[in-house]
Amino acid sequence: MATQTQSSSSLRRSTYGQQILVAIAVGLALGLFARSVPGAAWLTGLLETVGSIFVQLLKLLVPPLIVGSVVSSIAGLGTLTNGARLAGKTLLWFAITATLAVAVGLVAGTILTAVQAPFAVAAAKAPANVGGWLDFLKGVVPVNLLGLEARTTIDGETVRTALNFNVLQLLVLSLLLGVAAVRTGEKGQPFLAFAASLLAISRLLLGWLLKLVPVGTAALLGTAVATYGWATLAALGGFTIALYAALAAVAFGVYPALLLAKGLSVGEFARAAWPAAQLGFITRSSIGTLPVTEERTVDVLGVPRAYAAFAVPLGATTKMDGCAAVYPAVAALFIAHAYGIALGPEHYVLIALVSVLGSAATAGVTGATVMLTLTLSTLGLPLEGVGLLLAIDPIIDMGRTALNVTGQMLVPYIVSKDEGLLAEPSGAPLRLQPA
Repeated sequence: MATQTQSSSSLRRSTYGQQILVAIAVGLALGLFARSVPGAAWLTGLLETVGSIFVQLLKLLVPPLIVGSVVSSIAGLGTLTNGARLAGKTLLWFAITATLAVAVGLVAGTILTAVQAPFAVAAAKAPANVGGWLDFLKGVVPVNLLGLEARTTIDGETVRTALNFNVLQLLVLSLLLGVAAVRTGEKGQPFLAFAASLLAISRLLLGWLLKLVPVGTAALLGTAVATYGWATLAALGGFTIALYAALAAVAFGVYPALLLAKGLSVGEFARAAWPAAQLGFITRSSIGTLPVTEERTVDVLGVPRAYAAFAVPLGATTKMDGCAAVYPAVAALFIAHAYGIALGPEHYVLIALVSVLGSAATAGVTGATVMLTLTLSTLGLPLEGVGLLLAIDPIIDMGRTALNVTGQMLVPYIVSKDEGLLAEPSGAPLRLQPA
C-alpha cells in the first residue's frame, strides 16, 4: 500500500512537472507569434490579462495566509521563550547569505567592467522612486489595522491609485494580534479559532489556485516575450550575461555549499525550491509567490509552520539576494564604468554594507530599482544611471526574483536544522520547544 501511494505521488509530481514544461513551451510560442505576426496585438492583450489575473489571485491569498498562519503558530507555540533566538538566527543568516551574494555580484561586476568598453550614456532620466534609510521605520509601523497602503502613479494625463497590503506591516500586526489573543486567555480563544479556520480555508483555496499555475506560466511568459522580445537584450547583453552568471553562481554554488556545510541534502532542497523559484521567475513577484514559498518550506522541507509563518513572510520583504545584493553590486559597478567614475576598495565595502542593510531599509518601498538608487546615492553616483537599465529590467527581474525566493526558503531550512526543528522522517513536524 505504501509503495502504491509513493508511486501515485511520484506520478503526480511528474505530471505537474510535465505540465510546467508544456506551459513554458506554449508561452514562448504564443509570445513569439504575438510579436511577429501582424494583427496579433489582441493576443498580447489577452496574455497580459490572464497573467495579471493569476498574479492578483496569488496576492489575494497572501493576507489571510499570513494572518491565519502567524496567529495560529503563536497559539501553537504556547510560549515565546525561544522566539528571540530564532528571530536573531534568522536575521543573522539573512546577513550572511546577503554578504556572500553581494561578494559574488562584486566579482561579476569587476569582470564585466574589465572586459567591456564603457557603455554610451544616453539621456537617461533619474527614477521617480528613490530609496532612503528611514523607509524601514516608516514601512514597519502599521498605518492602519489592515496593513493597507495606497500608491498613486502618473502616466501622462492618467492618474492611477491602487490599494495594496504592506506585507511587513501585516506580519507585525499578526504577531501582535497573536500574542495579545494568547495573553487574553479564554476571551481570546474565539479569535484563535477563527485564525485556525481562516488558515485551513486559505490553504484549500491555494491548492485550487495552484492547479492554474501552468495557465499562469504560459500567459506570463508569453507576455514577456511578446512585450520585450529577445532583441531588447542586445544593447545591454554584457550586463545581462554578467548578472545572470552571478545569480547562477549564488543559486548553484553558494547555496549548495551552505547546505552541504550544514549536512543538508542539496537535491532535496532543489526539488522543494524548484516550483517556488519557477513561479517567482514567471511572476517576478516574491509577494505573489509567498503562499507557494511558505507551503513548500513547510510541507516539503519540514520546517515547522510556527517558525515558517514568521521567517518566510519576513524574508519576502527583507531578504532579497537577487534584488538587494547581486543586482545592486553588478549595476553600481556597471553604471560607474559607464560614467567613467573610478571606484576604490572603500566603495566596494560601502556596496556590501548597503546590500546587507539596505533590504530592510527599503522594505516599505520594495523593489530592485529603489534598492539600486539607495546604493548609488550612498556611493555618490548619478541616479540617472538607473535609466540605462530600465529597458531590460523586466527580463533581468525574472532571474533576480527566482533567486530571492530560493534564498527565502534556504534560511528557514538552515535555522531549523541548527535548532533541531526539522520534521522527523515520518513527516510529523516537531513542535518548537522553549529554551
